[in-house]
Amino acid sequence: MMADGMNRKDLRSLGYEELQRELEALGEKPFRAKQIYQWLHEKLADGVQEMTNLPAKLRETLDVRYLCSSLEMVDVLESKADGTRKYLFRLQDGNVIESVLMKYHHGNSVCISSQAGCRMGCRFCASTLGGLTRSLLPGEMLDQIYKIQKHSGERVSNVVVMGTGEPLDNYENLVKFIHMLSDEHGLNISQRNITVSTCGIVPNIYRLAAEKLQITLALSLHAPTQEKRMELMPIARKYELSEVMEACRAYFRETGRRLTFEYSLVGGVNDSQEDARELAVLLDGLNCHVNLIPVNPIKERSFVQSERRVIADFKTKLEKYGINVTIRREMGRDIGGACGQLRKSYLDRTEGEE
Repeated sequence: MMADGMNRKDLRSLGYEELQRELEALGEKPFRAKQIYQWLHEKLADGVQEMTNLPAKLRETLDVRYLCSSLEMVDVLESKADGTRKYLFRLQDGNVIESVLMKYHHGNSVCISSQAGCRMGCRFCASTLGGLTRSLLPGEMLDQIYKIQKHSGERVSNVVVMGTGEPLDNYENLVKFIHMLSDEHGLNISQRNITVSTCGIVPNIYRLAAEKLQITLALSLHAPTQEKRMELMPIARKYELSEVMEACRAYFRETGRRLTFEYSLVGGVNDSQEDARELAVLLDGLNCHVNLIPVNPIKERSFVQSERRVIADFKTKLEKYGINVTIRREMGRDIGGACGQLRKSYLDRTEGEE
């Protein structure tokens, strides 16, 4: 909740009732909280000085006592192939994060970051190459959506927390973000239209299940066995695949929400017919959906994408076992659409300039 050395609270990260309490403590009338919240989460104001129906004295007090997280747009890349837009934002402390706008027939979907960098170390992901810098505040997560909505001039209907970072490594801020995003006083996006991805932090999957949210949980699985998962994902050394799967079953029991399993296909590593068979056995009896992802090659790793025929055969094999499966559409490939690629190239470039 705190955002700088002076321990000033971030206005955009305060929930509606919290904001009411803060304004009450300042001796302000209750309707001021509603006005401020509306400015921040409906009118998508960048800062306190835009709140023209507040007295100048109150704006001055808010500026002195609080921060108001606001992202600066550093770069926008647009795919010529499918209109996907990739945004690079600078946080107020100078860190950079990225977000993606994907346009579908059913509406606009935004993929946001939950951390600046990541410490999970998954071997095929660009997000983790520089390690974790810090976690984002709820307001910084929300402002990615707000800035994209303002820039595009179109409403966002779906939000995926699947950009840079491990959302369950930023647990409290993530849960608060979900409540604020789905709050009737803000953008009021249905929790059913929010997806949170995790590489499998088992204790926090159980915590999330107990919150009884209506979001979709997407597990980054990427391998059908513990041995193979350990090769690709360091987190597997801490949490056995069997533990992760039991936590997923508990999540479904608690929430009734169908699980999604993300599976990045890496050529010659996890894309054989035997891998498909083992995956089907692992998921047997689970109410779930498998999202096959042709891996995005990154220059720092030697992994290559599976051939189209291999991907199609993998999907067919899963379907024969009765598994609900789709191949994710490759969006933004021509602009480095995968997690962490734009941020990484920006950091490489700016380090070279120093």
